[in-house]
Amino acid sequence: MSNTGRRSTEPAVDIGTRSLKVAIIGAGMSGILAAIRLRETGVHDITIFEKADRLGGTWRDNTYPGLTCDVPSHLYRYTFEPNADWSHRFSPGPEICRYFEGVSARHDVDELIRTNSEIVRSTFKDSHWELETINGDVDTFDAVICCTGVLHHPKYPDIEGMDSFAGDMFHTARWNHDVDLKGKRVGIIGTGSTAMQITPAIIDDVAHLSLFQRTPQWVVPLPNPEIPEALKERYRENPEEMDGLYSHLSERFVDTFARAVIGDREEMRKVEENCYSNLMENVNDPDLRARLTPDYKVACKRLIMTDKFYPAIQQPNAELVTDGIERIEAGGVRTVDGRLHELDILVLATGYHAHDFMRPMKVTGRDGLAIDEAWAEANEAYRSVSVPDFPNFFMVAGPNSPIGNFSLIQVAEVQLNYIMQLMTQIQRGERVEVEPTQQATKRFNDEIKAAMPGTVWVTGCNSWYLDKNGNPALYPWDFQRFRRDMASPDLDDFQIREGDAAA
Repeated sequence: MSNTGRRSTEPAVDIGTRSLKVAIIGAGMSGILAAIRLRETGVHDITIFEKADRLGGTWRDNTYPGLTCDVPSHLYRYTFEPNADWSHRFSPGPEICRYFEGVSARHDVDELIRTNSEIVRSTFKDSHWELETINGDVDTFDAVICCTGVLHHPKYPDIEGMDSFAGDMFHTARWNHDVDLKGKRVGIIGTGSTAMQITPAIIDDVAHLSLFQRTPQWVVPLPNPEIPEALKERYRENPEEMDGLYSHLSERFVDTFARAVIGDREEMRKVEENCYSNLMENVNDPDLRARLTPDYKVACKRLIMTDKFYPAIQQPNAELVTDGIERIEAGGVRTVDGRLHELDILVLATGYHAHDFMRPMKVTGRDGLAIDEAWAEANEAYRSVSVPDFPNFFMVAGPNSPIGNFSLIQVAEVQLNYIMQLMTQIQRGERVEVEPTQQATKRFNDEIKAAMPGTVWVTGCNSWYLDKNGNPALYPWDFQRFRRDMASPDLDDFQIREGDAAA
């Protein structure tokens, strides 16, 4: 892997002379980035708590066949760490994990990570945060940056007989590589992006594949060619070309698809035509085509981006099962039509609890307020990064972050620059507490709700984007507004206290 190892392009923030002690929860993409940004701004007393035995986040947990990112390789990276050695236009999962491992090593982040140290309790006491690990270790910090991510708690289906299956069964986020699929009868429950990546990756090895579909998906036919060695070498010799490519890809991303989902009709028309023509031109059997045709608007759910799924599901040993599942039995899956689909292996591509955020960690803020109580009605934060009554506690990719619009690394860099500026306020005194006001938090969330009807996410589909109230937990505006609003905090929207006294 060849990188230049440059500093972040986000403006450095001068934290000042006070030595802050900061905890980062999670050693995935955003946790590594948070440590780098803190060091750039003069904070060196940092501990990263990681629940697993190594860093990597979702790219460590997910190792299923066919795993790739649906953001172009040269856009899905830190601005300050270009990589000339990506093998494909869209990076395979193992390469992405190695990328983060390499960045962590080059920036000496590894030495900050405490592995196998899941945080079970975070409690605000005497202007500090007290954190307790699953091992019983307790320590205090001036501030906490929560980088626990979104897609890390596997969601298991509620189907009768789950414990009765006699073969091997596992979730895609816990792929069992000791199980050989070759020549086996394999079932996959789910048809999201994960299942649609796995299907073409295993179809040539399995004896028979049963794909159990509850809801069909719209598919954009994006090829994933290898990047020629000559082009990699050119990027190594001219890293500024990668910066140009990054800017080009970013502009295309935010000016096309990202605008389509928030209401740009012309861009949405282009996406719709692409999906419709892909389905019509590449699925030959009329019955199969009908069963693969969604009844909801394009991009209401997260779009599937692949040119491999339609050819794979039309292979002789593949079957799309659209009858509902009645129960799971020792020998396979029985559908409501009474048929038993006999299986040796059952794969659960059933997604994640995407709205749990830092939970099951117990987070308790000012005056004993638990996060579960604060979020009893809905997960709401100020600008997605902070919550009233939880001073000096910040989140990356918190509620209503634009995770369905842009590259999440871009989002994390913008959010962390904002958080670093709030750190300057904590630095001002020995016991400074910074939190958003209730009024500002309500105003921000009211604005989001008012803008959401103009987006594609409210057009009638059921997706993991929706919270328990049926509201999209996303960002309804464009990237230019996101950058502008997150350029610097409006301190009038915050309470800044010296201990218990208002500053």
